[in-house]
Amino acid sequence: MAKASKMRKSVSILMISALVLAGCGGVRDSRLNPFNWFGRSKAERVVTASDGTQNPLIPERSGGFLRRAEIPYAGVPVDVIKDLRIERAAGGAIIRVLAVSATQGAYDVTLKADNDGEPVDGVLSYTLLAEYPAGRKRVGPESGREIAAAVFVSDVQLDGVRKIRVVGAKNARSSSRR
Repeated sequence: MAKASKMRKSVSILMISALVLAGCGGVRDSRLNPFNWFGRSKAERVVTASDGTQNPLIPERSGGFLRRAEIPYAGVPVDVIKDLRIERAAGGAIIRVLAVSATQGAYDVTLKADNDGEPVDGVLSYTLLAEYPAGRKRVGPESGREIAAAVFVSDVQLDGVRKIRVVGAKNARSSSRR
C-alpha cells in the first residue's frame, strides 16, 4: 500500500510540473521575455544632408584665460555597418555593432548618440564613428578592417523606444521591438 501511495504522489507531482511547464510556453512569445524585446537588425539606406549653417573649418571659441582648448573628436562615419545586436543587461541593454571600415587602421571607435541620446518618434539613433591615421591608407582584406563597438543604454533611456538605429557612411542597421 505504501508503494502505491508513493507512486500516486510522484505521478501527481509529475503531472503538476508538466502543466506548469506547458503554461510557460506562452511566455516565450510575450513581451515579458527579455530576449524578445528587439528582433534581428535590418539594413537601411543612409541619406546624408548638410544644412550649411556651420562651417566645419572654423573652430568654436573656448572660454577661460588659462584653459586648454579641447581637441575636437575627428572621427568620421564608418563605411559599412555589418551587424547590430541589442543584448539585455542589468538595468538596460548593450548595443553591439560590428562594422567594416573603408581602410585599415581605424582607432578610437565610438557610438555617438544622435539628438543628445533622446529618441525621436520612438527611434533611438547612433552614428558609428572612427578616426583614421594620417598618411597612406591601406585597404587590405575585409577581415582586417572589421571593427566593433558597444554602448550601454539604461532602462530609463529605453523608455518609449520602439527602434534602435545605427548609421554608417554607406548604410544603417536598425532593430525594432517585437
